[in-house]
Amino acid sequence: MPSYTIGRAAQLLGVSPDTARRWADAGRIATHRDESGRRVVDGRDLAAFSVELAQGTGGDDDTPYTSARNAFPGIVTAVKLGDVAAQVEIQAGPHRLVSLLTREAVEELGLEVGMLATARVKSTNVHIDRV
Repeated sequence: MPSYTIGRAAQLLGVSPDTARRWADAGRIATHRDESGRRVVDGRDLAAFSVELAQGTGGDDDTPYTSARNAFPGIVTAVKLGDVAAQVEIQAGPHRLVSLLTREAVEELGLEVGMLATARVKSTNVHIDRV
């Protein structure tokens, strides 16, 4: 399972590294030390926290509107596999994106909860790129 530094976790959550450190110090985000002594967050814990954080935030008037051709780097929060189709959810800061794609594509990308991925949006289609 991937782990993320506080700085990378902050980027994925759409906050400053200082905010992420304060949340970790307060026990809102579970952290541990990696073999290099850096403070890191487990991918599954970060995925769960990003969903919790997004559900607790209302519409932010300061959130910029974006064009239809944007990339949303985030963390995979859910993967639902069917026989042929699949559904992948990504939390990118305050944005929750859902993509319907083939099961084969999900398996080829190796997508699973807690890993980094980028949702690319053009028109009404969401494409997932593994990071």
